[in-house]
Amino acid sequence: MIERKHRALATTYVLIDVGGSGLALILAWFFRFVVEVIPVTKGQQDLMVYLRILPLVCLIFPLIFAAQGLYRLRPVKRPAEELLNVTLGTLLGTLVLSGLLLWVRPENQVMYSRATLAIFVVCEVLVIATARLALRVVVERRFRAGRGLDRVLIAGSGELARAVVNRIQAHRELGFSIVGYVANGANGEIEGLERLGTLDDSVGIIREREIEHVFVTLPRGSSSEMMMLLDRLAREYVSIHVVPDLLQFMALRSRVEDLDGLPTVNLSDTPLDGWNRVVKRLFDIAAASVILIVSFPFLALLGFLVWREDRGPVFYGQTRMGLDGVPFQILKFRSMAVDAESRTGAVWASADDPRRTRIGRWLRAWSLDEFPQLWNVLRGEMSLVGPRPERPEFVEQFRMEYPHYMLRHKVRAGMTGWAQVHGWRGNTSIRMRIEHDLYYIENWSILLDLKILALTLRHGWRHENAY
Repeated sequence: MIERKHRALATTYVLIDVGGSGLALILAWFFRFVVEVIPVTKGQQDLMVYLRILPLVCLIFPLIFAAQGLYRLRPVKRPAEELLNVTLGTLLGTLVLSGLLLWVRPENQVMYSRATLAIFVVCEVLVIATARLALRVVVERRFRAGRGLDRVLIAGSGELARAVVNRIQAHRELGFSIVGYVANGANGEIEGLERLGTLDDSVGIIREREIEHVFVTLPRGSSSEMMMLLDRLAREYVSIHVVPDLLQFMALRSRVEDLDGLPTVNLSDTPLDGWNRVVKRLFDIAAASVILIVSFPFLALLGFLVWREDRGPVFYGQTRMGLDGVPFQILKFRSMAVDAESRTGAVWASADDPRRTRIGRWLRAWSLDEFPQLWNVLRGEMSLVGPRPERPEFVEQFRMEYPHYMLRHKVRAGMTGWAQVHGWRGNTSIRMRIEHDLYYIENWSILLDLKILALTLRHGWRHENAY
């Protein structure tokens, strides 16, 4: 079964991380006190001193990696993303280890070398990342060679069936080989797969082709056919996977949850849960603090220029919708005349908008009016990267016109985002913005955040739609 394959592979990763962490600790001692990559000035420490904390190391780091999601094999992580998660997990695990070593000492007055722990961080990342990459290569080569593959039959031929086929073919690490499909009627062919017969032929095909898994992908209107098929399949030695026809409702990842024994399907699961949300928040706080400190003189100058033009307020607050639809006051440098919306109400800014001040025209053209939102980031109302927040008036309009629009509020709004660096900002296509925002939410990683920030620095500040 899929879960058994996942558990076996995840267990292998755990064993690799346990052994790798122990090896990294020994290598750190070796490079510190034998090779002396950092000169020893306070006396040698015996290897046994570090071997006594080996069980602690082998427990802490797999637990931290588990919190980082490194044993969740869906979705498959890219090597660069996995390396980043291993690095972050190693740094966090070393902090935890350092704290525990203040209380847990194998001998009286033993002080563990900080240089050794620094070397350990490097060794841990290199050993774990290399071992994981080696396992990935071995597994992929084994499956490409056709060894250990489970034979799969698809029951159905519609959109749902094609979605299942695409996912199985995209995730070779599952070790599945699709033999073909069965379906009733003449329509709905699956390109690239052999049609082996009708649903009534399923039992014979399972026995003849030695099928191990059947994915039932019948549409909602085929309940009677599905019940008859499931009744026949239940009598065979085969794993049955019923895929519910929920495609029209799915915009984010879905997962099965347990409600006191009752299975439910969560249609709006995102990677930004648990420790991932904590990691992103810590990154926001650290990065926003540094940017504010470094750019403070420049921001003070901008504030003076805004005030000098008409002696009006420097900042402008506007209500926007944030995480879970909670409204907040977004902060900007004022770029329009005081009370600019008293006659127009909530409208999009235009290229020749007469409400803008002279300095405001320049601020908006280069998106410099957005810098005060770093304070919103520190307050936890926004993130550096995420879907751009909209005003409540526009949210009410868009939620009725565009399906899945409200899913943008599953994460914190951002100062910049995947849609913005692709040109979908200002008065542009809402539908394209939603598609880009949902892609970001579904595929979030720290690496993607860093990529968006780099693209923003490269060409995201100045844009033809920024006015």
